Formats: sequence, C-alpha cells, structure tokens
Amino acid sequence: MHLYKTSQGNIIRVNETFYLVDENWDKLINREGLLAHLQSYIKEATRISHHTGNQWLTDNLLPPIGSQEVWAAGVTYLRSRDARMEESEDSGAADCYQRVYEAERPELFFKSLPHRVAGHREVVQIRKDSTWDVPEPELTLFINSSGHIQGYTIGNDMSSRSIEGENPLYLPQAKMYERSAALGPCLWVIDQPISPETKIQIDIHRGGLKLFDDSTLLNRMKRSLTELVEWLFKEMDFSSGAFLMTGTCVVPPNDFTLMEGDIVNITIEGIGSLTNTVGIKSSKK
Repeated sequence: MHLYKTSQGNIIRVNETFYLVDENWDKLINREGLLAHLQSYIKEATRISHHTGNQWLTDNLLPPIGSQEVWAAGVTYLRSRDARMEESEDSGAADCYQRVYEAERPELFFKSLPHRVAGHREVVQIRKDSTWDVPEPELTLFINSSGHIQGYTIGNDMSSRSIEGENPLYLPQAKMYERSAALGPCLWVIDQPISPETKIQIDIHRGGLKLFDDSTLLNRMKRSLTELVEWLFKEMDFSSGAFLMTGTCVVPPNDFTLMEGDIVNITIEGIGSLTNTVGIKSSKK
C-alpha cells in the first residue's frame, strides 16, 4: 500500500481506495510492523472519496518526511564509482573512489535536514557557484528507530560534480545545500523486501524536449540494503527513524549539466514517480 503525507492529513491508498489516517506522521511511520498496523487501521478508518483523495495528492502533497534526517550512500554501483573517478581525475583523488567501492565499509554521508527536502512537483536547486550539476535517482529507505526497513520512497540526490571533482573534501558543499534533496511521492509499504529486479528510471526535459533517458535495475547495486542500514545504525541512534538514499547507477554523460527550468522525472516500479523542476536559489537582499 501507499502512504502519503498531505497538508490535509495522512492518506493510505490501496489500489484506488483512499483512507484518512489521523495519526502523527513521525509516530505513524516509526512503529514496528508498519504494514500490519496500516492493514488493521483501514478496517475502521474513514474513507475519502476518489475525487477528494486525488485532489489532495494533486494540491496538498508534502514530502513523506517528518523530523527525520536524510542520509545517503555513495559509490554503491560500479557506474557511480566510474563517474566519480572521472570527475576527480584532475584533482588526483580518483583512486579514493576505487578504494571505497572495494572496501568493507561503505561511504555514508549526511544529506539533509527535513526542512530542506523538496517533495513531488516542487523545486530542487542547483548551486550558483557550480558549473556541472546532475540529479541522481536513488531508491530511498525509511528505517525505523529500531533499524528496520519499513518502507521505500524515491530520492533525488542533487549533486555538484564540479565542486566534488575539485576536491573530495568539498563533498558537503557539493551535496548539502538548500533543496538539494527530494523525496516522494509516498512511502511504499509492502510485505517483503523490494525485488532486486526493480527498475529505476530517469528522464530529463528542457523546453519540452527530452534530453536524457536511462534506467537500471536495483540488482546492479554491489551492496545489500540491509548492509547499508547496519553501517548507518552502527554507532548512531535515530529517535524517529531515518531516510537513507542508497546510491545511483544512472549518470548523465559528462557533457550534460542541469539548467534552471529543467524537469526531472524519476520512476521506481511499485512506488510511482517523483517529478521536480530545477531552480536556482535567489540572492539574499
């Protein structure tokens, strides 16, 4: 089932039937056995008409995050390793990405606080001081405070390849800035781990023209999802759970960079689609 957060209330969608969930978002998603709770809840929940449900998802949708931090894993796919080695070649740091790809310990980094996260049909941003910017489509996990995966969503890990390529120590500036992360449109809550055959697809449009279109399968990832979760929770506690972007294998060619007004669509089978328009942060007065 699909769980949505809206400004009108939380919604469960089962096929084309909508139910209102009158619970605090953090408390709702952070419980153990989220699917069983939702299945029990809808037996007596208030139904919302098909028209109202779709209207709320069109006009009132929020990113599916409450007070949680967003973290990310890097170099989990071979193509991502290659891309980051290419961008760092001039700085002499390319070898570090090869080493982390082969290492037991994964690359994990803080990505965003919730107030900087964009939702479906909202604006993501590129930095004014960057010359090479790309979206990164990523399966994103919601992990409860006990360290158990409870649901899946779509993530867009916006990145400045020019800044990171200049020096790996600039990773925080390349990855962590206003509206550099997007999540949505929902949490997909299922009764078994997501299939490794799941397809992740991205297309980018500019001025009505499709500039880039590519896809991959989740089974191209070197590391398992549970492995990444175990490392994230090894020495940290998350009282309301956490979101973890799991890396990308779909990388636009090196001669491509995002521009203001571009539209990025990311689709993951079972979850849906996350669409964002690219913007640039306005200068402070």
